[in-house]
Amino acid sequence: MATLSRLLGDLETAEDAVQDACALALTKWPAEGAPANPRAWLIGVARHKAVDRMRRERRRADKEAEAVRDLGMRNLSSAGPHGQPSNAGPGMRDPSGAWPGGEAQRPGLAGPEEAALAEDQLGLVFACCHPALDSAVRVALTLRSVCGLGTSEIAAAFLVPEPTMAQRLVRAKRKIRQAGISLRPPGPADMAERLGTVLRVVYLVFTQGHMAAAGEDLIRGDLCDQAVGLARALAVLMPGEPEVTGLLALLLLTDARRGARIGADGDLVLLADQDRGRWDRAKIAEGDHLLEAALRARRPGPYQLHAAIAACHSCAATAEQTDWRQIAALYGQLVRYEPTPVIEANRAVAVAMADGPAAGLAILDAAAVHPQLARWPQFHIARAELLRRTGRVADALDAYRAALRLDLPAAEHAFIEDRVEDLTASR
Repeated sequence: MATLSRLLGDLETAEDAVQDACALALTKWPAEGAPANPRAWLIGVARHKAVDRMRRERRRADKEAEAVRDLGMRNLSSAGPHGQPSNAGPGMRDPSGAWPGGEAQRPGLAGPEEAALAEDQLGLVFACCHPALDSAVRVALTLRSVCGLGTSEIAAAFLVPEPTMAQRLVRAKRKIRQAGISLRPPGPADMAERLGTVLRVVYLVFTQGHMAAAGEDLIRGDLCDQAVGLARALAVLMPGEPEVTGLLALLLLTDARRGARIGADGDLVLLADQDRGRWDRAKIAEGDHLLEAALRARRPGPYQLHAAIAACHSCAATAEQTDWRQIAALYGQLVRYEPTPVIEANRAVAVAMADGPAAGLAILDAAAVHPQLARWPQFHIARAELLRRTGRVADALDAYRAALRLDLPAAEHAFIEDRVEDLTASR
């Protein structure tokens, strides 16, 4: 999708072409075998499908006009469609100069394949984050069209019902088509305006991989790797930008724990119980180095604060040595940049670890007035844990059951069921 959109300059045309190519692959590959480079094959076939589609669209106007003339309705011929229809896109655009640092022309995937893919994806992320679109729609559209997240996953990330998110995506595509919004990546002068939204997209891709909204897998390593790749490409594109560096540091510090988060039996392992010997020390060292570099710029921002919180965990030799008071203070600073109920809920957990469950529970209960939190499983889980620690077993069971009524990854669902069973047995 990213590469085709760059080549074609039109999102919907690229989507249709990719679907055509995938449909052909499902027919040909089982019979003839997969090609040596499946991704390049799909891009090449999709490109040809798109060109054929656009040529047919260009010829349609002449054919319709000719049919009208044949019927003797010359007075109506001028009212027929003419030129290229709006949903056919602007044709094959010359990508020369469209993306800072890119080759003049790069059909398909030239050079290191993963680097080329990340560059194309990042270009389309910037393009989809067009300022003419509403900020929330920009992020949602990019997550769907560029990063491949399903509508249900995006709805879960925004804590809104799936039909609501589906309507937003349809309206965004319609606006792009009707307003003729260009999906060409912006020049350097416009990048700064879109950077905040781009950072948000990459962060949300990672969070959906780190803690999947639903399904059998708690962790989606493909999304984690995709987000890290995008963050690395962004750091190359905008070296010295502290929030970009901070985001990459955050992703590396958090992803370093991936191997310890699921036990051998497939069960969820809480942070406090993880085997820290299984943490990726190379990623932690790189993340710490990047965080220090970002902080030296003395231009603080939310992703640097997120990274500093992650560093507090990675630097603690044991769970007991975690500086929860420092983490609570960092969340207190973070809520100034992101005054959202989700950040407030995370601050409540840190306060509970530093000052006791009752203090954290008071913050959570105050945040509960936000209706979005009712759709966020982590809120109910956190509240249940604090209620359990204060001895309010019946209330804790109610909170756990509220989480179970929402979509959860299988491992997390099993973990909560075990908690419910243990609490029920202890009453």
